[in-house]
Amino acid sequence: MELALYFAMIIICTVLITLVVIQARTAGMSNNDSSSIYRTRRGLEKTLHQATIVLAAAFLLLALITSLPIFGTAG
Repeated sequence: MELALYFAMIIICTVLITLVVIQARTAGMSNNDSSSIYRTRRGLEKTLHQATIVLAAAFLLLALITSLPIFGTAG
């Protein structure tokens, strides 16, 4: 079970990094208009933002679970 949690953390971490890079790339390609700073997210951009939040929360939860003493090494 411990190994499955670690694999899940690696997968979530990889997807989370990808989502953040995609968001940074699309934000830089938008208009250089100063009013675009306070615009609302719509469509795919909103979905990417929400997915990033959900995956970050899942990664945090998995990190907390794997840090429990029951997952320590037997010594």
